[in-house]
Order: sequence, then C-alpha cells, then structure tokens
Amino acid sequence: MTTAVNDYVLTLSCADTKGIVYSVSGLLYQAGCNILDSQQFGDPATRLFFMRVHFAAPPHLDGPDKLDLLFGDLRRRFAMRAAIHAVARRARVLIAVSRQAHCLNDLLFRWRAGQLPMDVVGVVSNHPDCAGLADHYGVPFHHAALPPMPDKAAKRAQELHIETLVREQHIDLLVLARYMQILSPEFCAAFNGCAINIHHSFLPSFKGARPYAQAHDRGVKLIGATAHYVTAELDEGPIIEQDVVRVDHSQSVDALTAAGQDVENQVLARAVRWHVERRILLNGHKTVVFQ
Repeated sequence: MTTAVNDYVLTLSCADTKGIVYSVSGLLYQAGCNILDSQQFGDPATRLFFMRVHFAAPPHLDGPDKLDLLFGDLRRRFAMRAAIHAVARRARVLIAVSRQAHCLNDLLFRWRAGQLPMDVVGVVSNHPDCAGLADHYGVPFHHAALPPMPDKAAKRAQELHIETLVREQHIDLLVLARYMQILSPEFCAAFNGCAINIHHSFLPSFKGARPYAQAHDRGVKLIGATAHYVTAELDEGPIIEQDVVRVDHSQSVDALTAAGQDVENQVLARAVRWHVERRILLNGHKTVVFQ
C-alpha cells in the first residue's frame, strides 16, 4: 500500500470523559485535516480512554512538530498522553536472536516481501550461527558474544554493547526473536515499551530446554505462542498477541515443534506489524490493540 507523505497517526490515552472524540475530530476538521480511519476504546475497568486516528494533513501543517503544537491545548485540557507519528517515517528495527532462526527468517522474509512497514537495520546475536542468514538478506550482523559461563558483570557488559548499538543506529524497536538470554532490570528499563519478545504459551509449564518435547510427553492438545513487551518480570510483560493450534496424539515431537514454531512466527510478525503501525497502546499491565 502506498502511503502519502502527509499521512499521520495520532495515538492518545487519558481519563475517560465526555467530548474527547468530538474535540479531536473537530480540531482536525477545523485545521483542514482529513480523517482516514479512527478507532477508540473506553476501558470501564481502568476508566481510561484510548484512541488512534489516521489522518492526512494539509500542506501548511505538514510535519509532526506543527501538528504537535496544534494539539497542545487539547492535550492540556484532557491531560492526554498523545503522540503524532509520520506514517512515511518507517521504524528502525534491530532483531536479537540466539541459535533458533525460524522467527528471524520469517521476519526478514516478510520485511523483504513488503509485508512489514519497517527498516531492519541489523541482527544481533550472542552466537555466530545466524550470520549467514543475515547476510543472505543483506542485513548487518553483530556478534555480541558471551563467555560459556558468564557472570553478572559479563552479561551486563554484553547488554551495554547492545545498548550502544541501539543508540548509534537510532533503533526504534528491539525484537527478541528467540533471543535466549535472561535480561537485567537495567536493560529492560532502557527498552520500556519498545522491545518485543516471543515465546511458547506453555509457561509456566514446560520451562527450560526442549519445551515441545516436554509437551509431547504430556500429550498436550493445544500449543501456542505469546508476544509481549519486555519487562523486568520474566515473560510477564503486557501481552500483545497470542494464538494456538490444535495437535493430537499422532504427531511426533518434530511435527509438534514445527507447528509451534509456525505459530511463533505468525504471532511475532503480527505483534511487530501492529507496533510499527502504532496500533498498540499500553493500558497498565495490558495493551489496547487497534487492528
């Protein structure tokens, strides 16, 4: 889909009250903007209101800074957390991976096929295994090595290597595509709301190595995957997307693993696409996703 250079996305959240939609749409109309799509949700549990508006701006307002000034009074009036994003500015993405390459390969393929509106500017890994795959797609590969039995200091030094890479490359989103490392609270805080992880949905069951083999031994009938934002609480960040697939007794461990990895690919791809399209808003420990 071709995007006009003057297309923008407004995302906002605030206390739920009367007149928000009217005020936002009225302000855009008076400014000569054309609303292309609008979605909103009021959460009765948190009493918060969320809104995403895709609109085209006239030439005299073309630019996030000018539009941000336009919403200044409205932001103060409703105590909004609001942001305006130029659709033409594609998110810069860094993908982290260990040795399992299925999610990395899927993301790179979808990106090259034009299915993910973003720019993958690098792949980083604690192992060299995926260097060839990154090279195949023409993406720089960064080996952030770890010693065989790293202590806390070694792990933090490796994380700082990645943080430096993120700053130097002006990364907007870090995707943990089966990056099999426990992250420090400092690292998680540095990427609050801009790092997405993927894992199988068996947790807290079947922890550790070979979870699909463990699931096969227990005769599970449903396998799935969860994509969530990274927080200091291991695998407990705000959930973005989940999916499941039914399996049965006739499937081998390899078949179960293949089915699980396919679900992981799909769930992670959807979560990444929704993030870079500015469709996700944080709602405490939950998310609001405008699909």
